[in-house]
Amino acid sequence: MRSNYICIVFVLCLLACARSGSNGGSQTEAVEVVRAGVDSAIVRQSFISTLQPNYIAVIQPRVSGFLSAKLFSNGMPVRKGQVIFRIDDRQQRADMLAAKATLATAVANSIEAQNNYNRAVPLVAIDAISQAQFDGYRAQYEAAKASIASAEQALKNAQLEVEYTTIRATIDGVISASEAYVGDFVGPGSKFATLTRIENVDTLCCEVAIPMAQYLNLSGRSSFTYNNESLLSDIVLTLADGRQYPFVGSYSYTKSAVADTEGTIIIVVTFPNPHYLLKSGQFARVTTSIGMPKMRITVPQSALQQTQGEESVWVIDADSTVHYRKVTTLGAPHDGVVAVSGLAAGESVALDGSAKLTNGQKVKVL
Repeated sequence: MRSNYICIVFVLCLLACARSGSNGGSQTEAVEVVRAGVDSAIVRQSFISTLQPNYIAVIQPRVSGFLSAKLFSNGMPVRKGQVIFRIDDRQQRADMLAAKATLATAVANSIEAQNNYNRAVPLVAIDAISQAQFDGYRAQYEAAKASIASAEQALKNAQLEVEYTTIRATIDGVISASEAYVGDFVGPGSKFATLTRIENVDTLCCEVAIPMAQYLNLSGRSSFTYNNESLLSDIVLTLADGRQYPFVGSYSYTKSAVADTEGTIIIVVTFPNPHYLLKSGQFARVTTSIGMPKMRITVPQSALQQTQGEESVWVIDADSTVHYRKVTTLGAPHDGVVAVSGLAAGESVALDGSAKLTNGQKVKVL
């Protein structure tokens, strides 16, 4: 009797296991699937740089003399043509008066030589004077005319020397502190061969340093080129307080040499400064798009799984088999979509990477 009971229990267990296995095989995990999409994105990158004047005019006196006046305030804007220094011009004016006197003497001598020549013309025709005497009068007249031309040029030079004693700003900009004071002897070869500098601040520039490997990758080139105007676009400047500068930047030029120590390409960009909001020497962050748009594979953020620092998705094959695949995200999600590498466009991924899925499992695609 006991053995029959054991046999009945054993049969019932077998039937239960068979029923359980049959039910488990018929239950398939339902998975909502989405296809990996494609979009294009431009690489944007930020650089910390220092603003510099577009160019600097060095103010140097052309004549020597004692500085008699300084007519500007240090660090203030000046306009092109504005008088900024005066040099004591008494010596230059004396030289100019001497040049005028020399010219007057040359003119008088020329008149005398011309009269002698004019009187000699008819005399030589009747053999009243020798040909040698006539040639002498003509030579004296030509020399007198040359003396006038030389004296006139000397006078112009003397007048320029007087003008050079008034020193004017050569560009619009902000003028630096003077390196000389009133009463100092200034001029070429002196201690004060340079008086000051004027920085043009209507436009300020800064340098963008791009590593060579990145430059070649983003530009799609195999070697360095000097014309990189098409490489940068949408150049914006963020000030130290976080505000975005209202004027966009533009490409200026590429420095001729690659920085040996860093292996970087130096590209100079400029920003207009009509209201003088920017100051030379201040730090700023330059953000720009680099290169042409690149194609990216995108998936919904909900399809992405993150486990112990690894990012992955569940890929659904054509035969509804699930496969685990590692991916790498490219930047932060935007509007619920994230760009990844490791997928091909059109591949199917589970929209919600359920923890119930296992590698190689068959699923029902919704």
